[in-house]
Amino acid sequence: MRLIVGLGNPGPEYEWSRHNLGFMLIDKLARDAGIELRRRECSALVGRGEIARCEVKLVKPQTYMNRSGETLQSLLRYLPVENEDLVVIHDDLDLPFGRIRIRQQGSPGGHRGMISATGVLGEQGFSRLRIGIGRPPPAIEPADFVLQSFSPDEAGRLNDIVSRAAEAVECFLEEGAQRAMEKFNRAE
Repeated sequence: MRLIVGLGNPGPEYEWSRHNLGFMLIDKLARDAGIELRRRECSALVGRGEIARCEVKLVKPQTYMNRSGETLQSLLRYLPVENEDLVVIHDDLDLPFGRIRIRQQGSPGGHRGMISATGVLGEQGFSRLRIGIGRPPPAIEPADFVLQSFSPDEAGRLNDIVSRAAEAVECFLEEGAQRAMEKFNRAE
């Protein structure tokens, strides 16, 4: 089984914020695969099913971004999943808007959800799918920027970006991390 975790913040006030791209992708994967995300486990909404002929558990932590590692730690305590079967999806300020980057390891950068996750799991041994949100304008603090809604132009491109990210997850599951990186890490 693969554990696919999208990072975000629960609640309607955050639903369309830049920081919730992980949740948006989990929702897309769930819709496409007919997986319901209703069950509560380890402070998360989860759903189990099949994507690309692979058994998956989709996860949306409900602990808020900065405490995502708590959910991961709880889930991995009782699930038969190794770190290499874990994919964490999150937004990234350091990538241009809409750019996808898959990595099998790495540092969290300044992403607080990933700082929480790597604090529990370490930096090695689990994959990340990062979706670029770009840098904020000079007058806006990054912490405020990630919690804002997308601009009208960005919102118009969001469905295509999330669809492409869903294709990246499916490629990752079907063909492996290396092939997914080769195919999706390059600029559009």
